[in-house]
Amino acid sequence: MTAAPPHATAAGRLDAAGMVRTARERVVDRVREAEVVAAALSAGRNIVLEGPPGTGKTTLLRALADGTGVPLVLVEGNAELTPTRLIGHHDASRVLTEDYRPENFVPGPLTRAMTEGALLYVEEFNRVPEETMNVLLGVLSEREMHVPRFGRVAARPTFRLVAAMNPFDAVGTARITPALYDRSCRIAMGYQDEDAERAVVSTATGGPGGLVARAVRAVRITRDHAELRIGASVRGAIDTVLIAGELAAVRGLDGLAQPLDEAVGEDAALAALTGKVTLGDAVTRPVEQVVVDIWRRAGEELGKA
Repeated sequence: MTAAPPHATAAGRLDAAGMVRTARERVVDRVREAEVVAAALSAGRNIVLEGPPGTGKTTLLRALADGTGVPLVLVEGNAELTPTRLIGHHDASRVLTEDYRPENFVPGPLTRAMTEGALLYVEEFNRVPEETMNVLLGVLSEREMHVPRFGRVAARPTFRLVAAMNPFDAVGTARITPALYDRSCRIAMGYQDEDAERAVVSTATGGPGGLVARAVRAVRITRDHAELRIGASVRGAIDTVLIAGELAAVRGLDGLAQPLDEAVGEDAALAALTGKVTLGDAVTRPVEQVVVDIWRRAGEELGKA
């Protein structure tokens, strides 16, 4: 019999306090979400984690997994994630010489997570094919699966599924069946407030406060801008600050000087943001013009910080 992971009981209850403690150390201003996710995982529940990109879903889950001592198996959800890729397959070259044997089965992420008692984290879950979702639903119901020519795979008590998705992304996605929600707890993670996002960017970049504030204000403007259908996440602010620092050096300027050279800031914002936002359907002017206007507006609101 395999021993239970550290901080987990034989019945599969996870150490919620340890998860939250680790999350507090690593994640900026996500205490409420950390507490709720930790409580749900400790209670043996699977989770649907909904939120736009850049809201720290993966960072939070990594911290929680480390805090309770269980592995985290990460899977990128997309149309190529077939049941075989999720479950695993027999090594074709070995099958030719050995026939089908348990020894030549190559486990996929689902099989590994079940046998290790891990958290299976599926990103972009609503991009997963329906037949693959059905495999996961079967495992959630029975906590086991039968793999042809391999045998029965049983989930260890600490196995959980966390399905993450962007609820605002409708291109190339599928509707999530009510059966998944019925077997899971839904937790929403929206964008953080401005002070928290400044702290995230400052920690990630070490950039000067004025530049960090302006970059954060700019990405926040993109999220409710009349000409944009999709705005930028905090990653847009991080990229803007990092690029601006390097661009200032390339141009022989002091990247820490405040206020920042306007041409440097605009060019950095263009590089960082134009690919992260999506124009509305009726908008005719180029995305570059929209981003420049947003960058200038952010500077005006902050007094050219």
